[in-house]
Formats: sequence, C-alpha cells, structure tokens
Amino acid sequence: LMRADGFPRWLVTTALDTLVAHASERLAGLSDGQFELLHDDGNFLVIDHTDADGRRPAKTLSGGETFQASLALALALSEQLPAMAAAGAARLESVFLDEGFGTLDETTLETVAATLEELAIRKGHMVGIVTHISALAERVPTRFAVHRGRGTSSVQRETP
Repeated sequence: LMRADGFPRWLVTTALDTLVAHASERLAGLSDGQFELLHDDGNFLVIDHTDADGRRPAKTLSGGETFQASLALALALSEQLPAMAAAGAARLESVFLDEGFGTLDETTLETVAATLEELAIRKGHMVGIVTHISALAERVPTRFAVHRGRGTSSVQRETP
C-alpha cells in the first residue's frame, strides 16, 4: 500500500469485492441458490452448487445464466453506487434492460420479473425494459409499443 500505485489498486479491489459480494447474493436469489459469484485477479467465476460446488469461469454460463449473472451485477452496482459516490454526486435511480429475456426459461423469467418488480416497488427505482416477450411485457404497468412504418417508427403508450 505504500507504493505509489498500491492505494488506488487496493481501493479498486475493495470496491470490486463489495460489488461482487452483493451481486453474489442477488445471483443466488435469481438462480434459486444454484450459483454464487466471485472474482479472482479481475476474472469473474461462479460456484455451481449443483455441480459439487465446482468453480468455473463465468464465461462458461449458458445464455440464461449469463443474463442472470449480468442482472445481478447491474442490480448490485445500482445499489452500491450511492455509497461509493462522493457527497452530492449523481445517484443511479433507474435501470434499463434491453432484451436478453428470450434466453430465459419460464421459471427464470418469473424470478427475473419478480426481482425487477421488487426493485421498482420497494427501492423506488425506475426500471425500463425492452422486450418482445409478451408474458413479461404484460407485467409492466406502463408500456410503450414501437410500431414500424415505411421509413419511420412511431411510439404509442399502452394502458394495461
């Protein structure tokens, strides 16, 4: 820590440790306890509890599992930013997700939807979702449909 680059490296590692710990909690909830997240020297790893607690690179996750891990990290980041920011710094109060939902099975989609609803209701965050999955779109209280036309598109607000 006494070297010129020691303190900034320690600070970044500590922030990443905190982020990954919170993301791991979220991922455990999203994956029904199957996965935990950790990092080692800048690489993300998962502990797979259905595979004898084996550790493997996060890049080996399936599409739906990768979506869950990414969502867990995004949610953890949105929760941790205010604590890490300097006083008076901008706060992150909204999350926008652009697709990825098509890679989820029905059970996982339900878990993700419930997590996003909780984030919006309990935490007061605005959650924007771009999706073609009608089961998910139907759960969103305020929707905007994008309609393609010849050479242009239009946006229309839909009420459930």
